[in-house]
Amino acid sequence: MLACTALLAGALSCQGGHPAPRPAHHAPGSGAGAFGAAPSPGARGIGDPLLPLDGNGGYTVRRYDLSFDWRAPATPFEAAVTVTATATQALSRFDLDFAGNTLHAVTVDGRPARTRRDGDELVVTPARPLPRGAVFTVRVAYTADPAQRRHRRDAIGEYGWVPTPDGTVLYPQPDGAKMIFPADDHPSLRAPFTFRITTPADLSAVANGRLVERARQPGGRVRWTYDSEEPIAAQLVQVAIGRFTFADGTGPHGLPVRDVVPEGLVDATREHRSRTPDHLAWLEQRLGPYPFRRYGVLVADTDLPVALETQSLSVLPRDSLLADRVHAERDLVHELAHQWTGDSVAVRRWSDLWLSEGHARFYERLYSASHGGVPLEDAMRDAYEQLDQWRHDDGAPAEPTEATLFRNVRYDGSALVLYALREEVGEAVFERIERTWVTRYRGRAAGTADFVALASEVAGRDLRPFLTPWLYGPRTPPMPGHPDWRAAPVES
Repeated sequence: MLACTALLAGALSCQGGHPAPRPAHHAPGSGAGAFGAAPSPGARGIGDPLLPLDGNGGYTVRRYDLSFDWRAPATPFEAAVTVTATATQALSRFDLDFAGNTLHAVTVDGRPARTRRDGDELVVTPARPLPRGAVFTVRVAYTADPAQRRHRRDAIGEYGWVPTPDGTVLYPQPDGAKMIFPADDHPSLRAPFTFRITTPADLSAVANGRLVERARQPGGRVRWTYDSEEPIAAQLVQVAIGRFTFADGTGPHGLPVRDVVPEGLVDATREHRSRTPDHLAWLEQRLGPYPFRRYGVLVADTDLPVALETQSLSVLPRDSLLADRVHAERDLVHELAHQWTGDSVAVRRWSDLWLSEGHARFYERLYSASHGGVPLEDAMRDAYEQLDQWRHDDGAPAEPTEATLFRNVRYDGSALVLYALREEVGEAVFERIERTWVTRYRGRAAGTADFVALASEVAGRDLRPFLTPWLYGPRTPPMPGHPDWRAAPVES
């Protein structure tokens, strides 16, 4: 569960992730917990108010090792994941988030474990209780179904496995990773990944991070091994399979940039993709150094009109990169900005999503305004006029429900909060707030109360009275510097 204290007009300051492990006082396998505590079940979720069963209690994941034996599009295939974890309590049983169709076998430290399915929870009872502080491994063998998807009635639409003409791409956000592999699936929880993907010889595989090995296998197949290099939240994992061209380039400071493009789309998407080094340089001027070791764009040959900030390898649908330059660059900059805000700085809980999507939309709009798009003030005024209606329909920026998570108020409505903050404190102070935010919380989870406290610290004054009505409540406050702006009347 999360330890939360009330702050900021009903917001919660929550400690993300699981408690830090403490040394075990008994040898692993002894069945006794630290300080003699009796083993007990780990929590079924970490208690996020919007998706309370996301994530799991009682352990911290140290690494995932994921193996796919890919066969053909929309064809089930054999898969396995090995999860290395540390028990944060004496465990009699624990859960993994898993919505896959077919489970074969589960072992804990090499011994068969008892399992049962409970909705999207895989409940695992090891042969012996696990002491607090014990490092243990769970191996789950299952059949993966690359046709398995779910649907949301918001900007996400279809998510999970998304088929392409010759393979697949992944859209795990918000909680679709559990359809792909058993996981500890919450955006605040991260661990390194090893990916081992075996494909027919005429296909390629790509995943987050660095290609470690491409090795021939019996039967003319090929195994691709990738190392994530950095911890990743399950919702930001990417594995794609298809007939790809790997287009290598270089970004600022020698950053490796590798785009992954279906063979028939290389030329048609080259012009827009070639702007990534410029986008990186532009964002680094505002947010500081890019937070990962490499970057690239994965072009998805799919009709799904959704882009996603999978870590270090953003996925953009084909049509985004076949559009005009202004629209293509908006999508490219949006997903790249997420690498700082949403990927490196993760949200502490789902109601903090405005920090991720609002920042990405703000920098998308700011870039576009100086590169042929709509002037920033015009875009923000348009959002201002609609924000009371969005609040009425889908909640204030920091007050979503599960069903309204990815509605427009979390995008343009939340970018408007940042614009209002910039108007209130001035551009120079705002830029210091932004750089401090992504630097202080790099590689960590942070929430709304953290952002407000940091902004107040940098600005040298308490910004809670200013930001609270922007983030919460039914009415949009006056915009600093624009007394003539008016929100449109709300229609029920």
